[in-house]
Amino acid sequence: MYIARQLKEENIIEYLLYMWQVEDMIRATGFDSDSLYRNIIMKYELPDEERKQLQEWYENITNMMHEEGVTETGHLQINKNVLQNLTELHQQLLSTPKYPFYTAVYYKALPFIVELRNRSKNTDKSELETSFEALYGVLLLKMQKKEITPETSKAIEAIRNMLSMLANYYIKDKNGELDFE
Repeated sequence: MYIARQLKEENIIEYLLYMWQVEDMIRATGFDSDSLYRNIIMKYELPDEERKQLQEWYENITNMMHEEGVTETGHLQINKNVLQNLTELHQQLLSTPKYPFYTAVYYKALPFIVELRNRSKNTDKSELETSFEALYGVLLLKMQKKEITPETSKAIEAIRNMLSMLANYYIKDKNGELDFE
């Protein structure tokens, strides 16, 4: 809860990846509140009141996952909304000549994104969703201590650069510092 709040303010990209990880951790516990408490919540060194708040936060997410039918796969609507907002900003940045640096990093990442979409055979996903899935997949590989090929590293670096710049523009947009006209 505290991590999510901080990430949402400081880096929307890391926030969304974190929230996807939370969804997967909840799935891994089999939606069992005791398992969630033992395996996740107790790992945090927190005062009892904060631990209780964290438990409530996880329970709320668990309930939302049930209500929204994303217990097996998929993402919560709140996370889809973040991705949609980022997609809209991404399109705005690309539609104006005022942000050439973003356009440049986008075109460096685009061939990798296209290749990933073609490999997944799910061309209905947006470029950003494909980008997030790539980053999340590499995160999972690293957690499992699996090898990441040089080709994958190169692709992830280009995608990460684009998303990092998008995260910075997201903060500027929230602060009213971007001009699209």
